[in-house]
Amino acid sequence: MKVAVSARGGSLQSEVDPRFGRARYFVIVDTETGEFTAVDNEQNLNAAQGAGIQAAQHVAAQGVQAVLTGHCGPKAFRTLSAGGIAVFTGVEGTVADALERYKAGELSTAEDADVHGHWG
Repeated sequence: MKVAVSARGGSLQSEVDPRFGRARYFVIVDTETGEFTAVDNEQNLNAAQGAGIQAAQHVAAQGVQAVLTGHCGPKAFRTLSAGGIAVFTGVEGTVADALERYKAGELSTAEDADVHGHWG
């Protein structure tokens, strides 16, 4: 299973970025093999609008089934949900920490966006 984690850097030791749409990177991890790749999200860092939707489409194109992030806005949440991607918010620590908590079943699936409009 592929999981995307919003991150401030491109490694497993990077801190989780609390922003989904304007995260610096998405670390895409195959939870079965442990292999990962960092996907740059630079095109959305300073977007005037649409960062969440574009980031969600970008992540969905990577074939992920779940997103781990600090916060997710309504448009990004709807886009991810429409693609069948589970969203987990309130995630903190390093990417590796977040993945361990996910694999241990310690994270809860978000029912809706946890921020409104532009955040952060």
